[in-house]
Amino acid sequence: MNRFIPAIAAVAVAAAGGAYWLSNTQTATTTAFDLPEVSNIQTVSSEGAANEHGIVEMVMGSEDAPITIVEYASFTCPHCASFHENVLEPLKADYVDTGKVKFVFRDVYFDRYGLWASMVARCGGQEKFFGMTDILMKTQKDWTRAGDPVAISDSLRKTGRLAGLEDDQLQACLQDEDKAKALVAWFQENAAADDVNSTPTLLIDGEKHSNMSYNDLKEILDGKLGG
Repeated sequence: MNRFIPAIAAVAVAAAGGAYWLSNTQTATTTAFDLPEVSNIQTVSSEGAANEHGIVEMVMGSEDAPITIVEYASFTCPHCASFHENVLEPLKADYVDTGKVKFVFRDVYFDRYGLWASMVARCGGQEKFFGMTDILMKTQKDWTRAGDPVAISDSLRKTGRLAGLEDDQLQACLQDEDKAKALVAWFQENAAADDVNSTPTLLIDGEKHSNMSYNDLKEILDGKLGG
């Protein structure tokens, strides 16, 4: 997705305005279900684990894995949804769960809806983040096309409720304007440092790569592992 927005700070303004839409969205009763099981999530409990913006990295895999992959992705990017299904799923099974790769997910915000989705995904903490991300990516076409901001925020709330989050918890997460601004500042800092201008972008041991197939990624990883 090559639609990077230089004036991304506007997203924070939209997020603040989004508090109106989110507070006026109707709630509905849904039945919770179990999130997709995600193993090897790195969790932290110390306050020092958060960066200066108060944001915690979302990481899967062994801290001692010989290869680190950082993915920059947007929840509203169709190419990211495709990467999540066709590349990340086998990558996790073949390399992350086997201790060969540490995987870091970093959010990119092209619009307020992507930011709202991130805030929903992060609402359940590290333990639920990747399961929530899995659902949001797989249902991206549904919630991004729900209609106006009210309909989209309601669809995002529904996803949160399906994941077992309470309405009050979702409300607090989605209306946290300080968190929204911190996320945008964190994204801006990361994107500038790593020269990210499209999604998905991969950093494989610090080397930048654009979107690729699983076979191409596998070739790079196996080369690094000496396979």
